[in-house]
Amino acid sequence: MRKGILEFCIMHVISRGQAYSSDILKELKEAKIIVVEGTLYPLLTRLKNAELLEYHWKESALGPPQKHYKLTSQGDAFLEQLNETWIELVEATNAILKRSNMEAYKRLMSIQLEAIKLRS
Repeated sequence: MRKGILEFCIMHVISRGQAYSSDILKELKEAKIIVVEGTLYPLLTRLKNAELLEYHWKESALGPPQKHYKLTSQGDAFLEQLNETWIELVEATNAILKRSNMEAYKRLMSIQLEAIKLRS
């Protein structure tokens, strides 16, 4: 499950515009989704081989050229499907939490509301 969530998060980071691998790593670490380069690069390669993302080389003033990733149209469509699956998973999980642990449910709802406020 973690691998699928990593792919989901990586695709979301890339969906906002071209992304360099160190920027992706930085954002994942800031979100406390700890991942190392040895995990990221195979996922990026797999997503590229599945034609969900592509890359181009960009010159760097600080060293060698860098790969910058972006979603393909197939990647955009796949991410939309993942979004729907995520929503279904969150709704199902919330229903179970609500029935078994009201305090955990309230905390989760509070976190989700705060995330919505941050996006607005």
